[in-house]
Amino acid sequence: MAFIRSGTTIISFAEYQDVYDTDPTLFDENEGLTDDVIENALIRSTERILSQLKNTVWYRTLALQNGASVLTIPALNASKIISRDNDFTDLCVYYSLYQYILPKVADFGQAGGADTNEKAKIGFYHEKFTTLLDELLFNSDWYDYDNGGTIGEKEYKPMPTNYVRIR
Repeated sequence: MAFIRSGTTIISFAEYQDVYDTDPTLFDENEGLTDDVIENALIRSTERILSQLKNTVWYRTLALQNGASVLTIPALNASKIISRDNDFTDLCVYYSLYQYILPKVADFGQAGGADTNEKAKIGFYHEKFTTLLDELLFNSDWYDYDNGGTIGEKEYKPMPTNYVRIR
């Protein structure tokens, strides 16, 4: 589990081997899932995850309390993620699987066809992604906003989750 870097810039939270380790049978059944296909999906997933995080109440609150204005909230910098690397790798793998990789191999035209397994996996990985993202936002112990090397009092903003029971 290693981030893919270009110099000092993180371009992906995961690599091909991380996806393979998560679901090796997927690769046995689909020869078209090459390194390039998977790593492009992981790079795109990392971009989307950072974009989603920027639009959370947690990050907006953090940015505003650290001097940003509503109009100038900066993008998250992946290099400022100083802990929970494995969680971000998992988050990227889950997002990639449910958003990009599994939809490429699932056949949505057949009802109950051979690809029912892939369709079920899409829901499974979406749930895992959502659960882990909620955990990361709740804990908020991983982002060094001021680049000071530690998570200070101004940066540690646990985001309470309000679970609502729907009947």
